[in-house]
Amino acid sequence: MLQTISNWRRRSRYHDVVRVCLPLVASMSATTVMEFTDRAFLANYSLEAISAAAPAGITAFLFMAFFGGVGSYVGVFIAQYSGSGAHRQIGRVLWQGLYFTLFSGLIFWLLSLFAAEPLFRLAGHSPEVQALERIYFDILCRGAVLHVAVATLSTFFAGRGMTRPVMLSTLLGMAVNIPLDYALIFGRWGLPEMGIAGAAVATVCAWAISFLLLSLLIFTPEHDRRFAVLSNRAFSGEIFSRLMRYGVPGSLQFSIDILAFTFFLLLVGRIGTIELAATNIVMSINALAFMPSMGVSQGISVLVGQALGARQPQQARAAVWSGIHLLLVYIAVVDLLFILFPRAILSPFLATGSDPAAAGAVLATAMPILRIVSAYLFFDALYMVFSGVLRGAGDTRFIMVSIGLASVLCLILPVSAGILAFDMGIIGAWLCVLIFVFALFLLSAGRYRHGRWQQMLVIKESAR
Repeated sequence: MLQTISNWRRRSRYHDVVRVCLPLVASMSATTVMEFTDRAFLANYSLEAISAAAPAGITAFLFMAFFGGVGSYVGVFIAQYSGSGAHRQIGRVLWQGLYFTLFSGLIFWLLSLFAAEPLFRLAGHSPEVQALERIYFDILCRGAVLHVAVATLSTFFAGRGMTRPVMLSTLLGMAVNIPLDYALIFGRWGLPEMGIAGAAVATVCAWAISFLLLSLLIFTPEHDRRFAVLSNRAFSGEIFSRLMRYGVPGSLQFSIDILAFTFFLLLVGRIGTIELAATNIVMSINALAFMPSMGVSQGISVLVGQALGARQPQQARAAVWSGIHLLLVYIAVVDLLFILFPRAILSPFLATGSDPAAAGAVLATAMPILRIVSAYLFFDALYMVFSGVLRGAGDTRFIMVSIGLASVLCLILPVSAGILAFDMGIIGAWLCVLIFVFALFLLSAGRYRHGRWQQMLVIKESAR
């Protein structure tokens, strides 16, 4: 028995998973804390503001997730280059991501000019909510190039398994964002009262701070000697095309997921303002609870990429199951809190000075949704780990196709038909979300078990 335990501990990679994933979890959680405080402040500012923040924010993030996802896929290349020992290629692939970032800035500027009004008019929310949605979306889009740049620059450290600088840059952004959020939303410390616009401005300022810190840490003479981050700036059509080949499908995984939830939010708004406010609050809480899963997923992608680059798939498998074990312990704790103490978790979003009847209605609607989310989190955590494996190997087309089909068949179509044709209530809509996430878990787990990912590399041609 002791020998068996000793062998199991030797084969496991808990230390590596914690070392790589924990700073990413902290970074993701810090990002979500910024969003959480955004929503908490806005919930205490006005019902219209919190009702507008989630649809506008998730719509803007839909575009940011795509472009940021392509930029962050540079990390898979860096992980595999690092594992294979081709360190001088790291600077070159990083610059290909930065060139893509500049292109994304142009697209975001066009979105801010032409997309806001038709997008939110289509949603059919009240005129007051639509006006606030347009403001929030416009400001976020104008600063979104900084978000993509941070995602791309972070890969220089994360792809090599050095995730603490990523955490530090995010924490610094959070330290700027939270007090600035409060000051600009409510008009404190001599700053103007800007409401929902202030929340967006504070978010963009946080991105700028993180971008500045990462730039200072990366572009140094020492890093240029080791990784050619300054001397290898030339555009490479071969590497850029490979980044697009693998990064675009990989990014569409998250973009399609967010698109499905964007449709879900817009449709829930047709049920009623109370249901929309309750859904926005629960989704904000869910985002805070979910981000550790996202951090572990990114960390697993790095560890899998490094192991495959070094031709050691057994190390990748060990990292996967070590990550699952650690993540499920966290999910169990969160689920117990959601099930046993829903009122305490929801209370920060319900202002004591607001209309008591409206606050009570939102609370009564949100409590059963929060219990559904406890089941959602379990399957979503497993899906995120398995999809992280596939992403780290380069099996991104499968992820894109599978999530696209599941989004349409398990979420968009049933919720659309249920709300628009059959008067589906908010609980029925959220049960469709649970079915959707369960389908994603089954698809990703099946692909992982098939094992094809163990023979894949995104750098196979260009690294030789």
